[in-house]
Amino acid sequence: MLTPIKQLLSSFFGTGAGKSPLDDVHSLQLTTAVLLVEVMRCDTHITELERSATVAALRKKFALSDDEVARLIAHAEHAAKGANDYFRFTSAMNEQFTHAQKIQVIEHMWEVAYADAHLDAHENHVISKIAGLLHVTHGEYIAAKLHAKQAAQRVA
Repeated sequence: MLTPIKQLLSSFFGTGAGKSPLDDVHSLQLTTAVLLVEVMRCDTHITELERSATVAALRKKFALSDDEVARLIAHAEHAAKGANDYFRFTSAMNEQFTHAQKIQVIEHMWEVAYADAHLDAHENHVISKIAGLLHVTHGEYIAAKLHAKQAAQRVA
Protein backbone atom coordinates (compact mmCIF):
# COMPACT_ATOMS: atom_id res chain seq x y z
CA MET A 1 0.00 0.00 0.00
CA LEU A 2 2.80 2.44 0.75
CA THR A 3 4.62 1.79 -2.50
CA PRO A 4 2.13 3.66 -4.75
CA ILE A 5 2.20 6.63 -2.37
CA LYS A 6 6.00 6.64 -2.33
CA GLN A 7 6.03 6.46 -6.12
CA LEU A 8 3.59 9.35 -6.37
CA LEU A 9 5.61 11.50 -4.00
CA SER A 10 8.86 10.54 -5.70
CA SER A 11 7.43 11.55 -9.04
CA PHE A 12 6.55 15.00 -7.70
CA PHE A 13 9.42 15.61 -5.30
CA GLY A 14 12.16 14.12 -7.47
CA THR A 15 14.70 11.61 -6.31
CA GLY A 16 17.87 13.61 -6.14
CA ALA A 17 20.68 14.25 -8.60
CA GLY A 18 18.62 14.12 -11.80
CA LYS A 19 16.14 16.71 -10.58
CA SER A 20 15.32 19.47 -13.06
CA PRO A 21 13.90 22.96 -12.42
CA LEU A 22 10.61 21.66 -13.82
CA ASP A 23 10.57 19.04 -11.04
CA ASP A 24 10.87 21.89 -8.53
CA VAL A 25 7.92 23.71 -10.13
CA HIS A 26 5.75 20.59 -10.02
CA SER A 27 6.85 19.90 -6.46
CA LEU A 28 5.87 23.39 -5.32
CA GLN A 29 2.55 23.18 -7.13
CA LEU A 30 1.79 19.86 -5.44
CA THR A 31 2.89 21.03 -2.00
CA THR A 32 0.70 24.11 -2.26
CA ALA A 33 -2.24 22.05 -3.49
CA VAL A 34 -1.80 19.51 -0.67
CA LEU A 35 -1.93 22.25 1.95
CA LEU A 36 -5.08 23.74 0.42
CA VAL A 37 -6.66 20.28 0.21
CA GLU A 38 -5.82 19.74 3.88
CA VAL A 39 -7.90 22.79 4.76
CA MET A 40 -10.79 21.41 2.69
CA ARG A 41 -10.52 18.07 4.46
CA CYS A 42 -10.60 19.63 7.95
CA ASP A 43 -14.32 19.78 8.33
CA THR A 44 -16.67 16.86 7.88
CA HIS A 45 -18.15 17.98 4.58
CA ILE A 46 -16.17 19.31 1.61
CA THR A 47 -18.34 21.90 -0.09
CA GLU A 48 -18.26 23.02 -3.68
CA LEU A 49 -17.43 26.50 -2.38
CA GLU A 50 -14.24 25.18 -0.72
CA ARG A 51 -13.31 23.26 -3.86
CA SER A 52 -13.88 26.39 -5.98
CA ALA A 53 -11.73 28.47 -3.62
CA THR A 54 -8.96 25.86 -3.90
CA VAL A 55 -9.16 25.89 -7.70
CA ALA A 56 -9.14 29.71 -7.77
CA ALA A 57 -6.11 29.89 -5.46
CA LEU A 58 -4.14 27.41 -7.56
CA ARG A 59 -5.05 29.18 -10.78
CA LYS A 60 -4.00 32.53 -9.30
CA LYS A 61 -0.76 31.20 -7.81
CA PHE A 62 0.43 29.10 -10.77
CA ALA A 63 -1.55 30.24 -13.87
CA LEU A 64 -2.75 26.70 -14.64
CA SER A 65 -5.44 25.54 -17.05
CA ASP A 66 -8.63 23.88 -15.82
CA ASP A 67 -7.30 20.44 -16.77
CA GLU A 68 -3.97 21.05 -15.02
CA VAL A 69 -5.72 22.25 -11.86
CA ALA A 70 -8.04 19.23 -11.86
CA ARG A 71 -5.10 16.82 -12.18
CA LEU A 72 -3.12 18.71 -9.54
CA ILE A 73 -6.01 18.58 -7.05
CA ALA A 74 -6.51 14.85 -7.71
CA HIS A 75 -2.81 14.20 -7.01
CA ALA A 76 -2.93 16.48 -3.96
CA GLU A 77 -5.94 14.66 -2.53
CA HIS A 78 -4.14 11.35 -2.96
CA ALA A 79 -0.93 12.70 -1.40
CA ALA A 80 -2.82 14.33 1.48
CA LYS A 81 -4.51 11.05 2.39
CA GLY A 82 -1.12 9.36 2.64
CA ALA A 83 0.68 12.13 4.52
CA ASN A 84 1.29 11.83 8.23
CA ASP A 85 2.76 15.31 8.70
CA TYR A 86 3.27 18.60 6.87
CA PHE A 87 7.03 18.93 7.18
CA ARG A 88 7.87 17.46 3.77
CA PHE A 89 5.50 19.90 2.12
CA THR A 90 6.49 22.99 4.08
CA SER A 91 10.23 22.30 3.84
CA ALA A 92 10.00 22.43 0.04
CA MET A 93 8.24 25.78 0.32
CA ASN A 94 10.79 27.08 2.81
CA GLU A 95 13.55 26.30 0.32
CA GLN A 96 11.87 27.71 -2.79
CA PHE A 97 9.30 30.36 -1.83
CA THR A 98 10.00 33.91 -0.73
CA HIS A 99 8.57 34.95 2.61
CA ALA A 100 5.86 36.94 0.81
CA GLN A 101 4.89 33.84 -1.21
CA LYS A 102 4.59 31.80 1.98
CA ILE A 103 2.29 34.44 3.47
CA GLN A 104 0.25 34.31 0.28
CA VAL A 105 -0.14 30.52 0.68
CA ILE A 106 -1.43 31.09 4.22
CA GLU A 107 -3.88 33.65 2.88
CA HIS A 108 -5.05 31.17 0.23
CA MET A 109 -5.57 28.60 2.98
CA TRP A 110 -7.73 31.12 4.84
CA GLU A 111 -9.69 31.78 1.63
CA VAL A 112 -10.50 28.08 1.42
CA ALA A 113 -11.44 28.00 5.12
CA TYR A 114 -13.80 30.97 4.77
CA ALA A 115 -15.29 29.82 1.44
CA ASP A 116 -18.19 27.97 3.07
CA ALA A 117 -18.89 30.84 5.52
CA HIS A 118 -18.02 28.57 8.44
CA LEU A 119 -14.63 28.55 10.12
CA ASP A 120 -14.04 25.16 11.69
CA ALA A 121 -11.68 24.86 14.68
CA HIS A 122 -9.72 22.18 12.81
CA GLU A 123 -9.20 24.54 9.87
CA ASN A 124 -7.89 27.18 12.25
CA HIS A 125 -5.53 24.66 13.87
CA VAL A 126 -4.13 23.32 10.58
CA ILE A 127 -3.50 26.79 9.18
CA SER A 128 -1.84 27.88 12.41
CA LYS A 129 0.39 24.80 12.42
CA ILE A 130 1.42 25.26 8.79
CA ALA A 131 2.06 28.99 9.31
CA GLY A 132 4.50 28.05 12.07
CA LEU A 133 6.25 25.52 9.84
CA LEU A 134 6.56 28.19 7.13
CA HIS A 135 8.05 30.66 9.64
CA VAL A 136 5.16 33.07 9.13
CA THR A 137 4.91 35.33 12.18
CA HIS A 138 1.75 35.53 14.23
CA GLY A 139 1.13 39.07 13.02
CA GLU A 140 1.47 38.00 9.37
CA TYR A 141 -0.78 35.01 10.04
CA ILE A 142 -3.48 37.27 11.55
CA ALA A 143 -3.15 39.82 8.73
CA ALA A 144 -3.61 37.03 6.14
CA LYS A 145 -6.63 35.75 8.07
CA LEU A 146 -8.24 39.20 8.24
CA HIS A 147 -7.57 39.89 4.57
CA ALA A 148 -9.15 36.57 3.53
CA LYS A 149 -12.11 37.14 5.87
CA GLN A 150 -12.74 40.60 4.40
CA ALA A 151 -12.52 39.20 0.87
CA ALA A 152 -15.01 36.44 1.78
CA GLN A 153 -17.43 39.01 3.21
CA ARG A 154 -17.25 41.07 0.00
CA VAL A 155 -18.15 37.99 -2.04
CA ALA A 156 -21.02 36.92 0.24
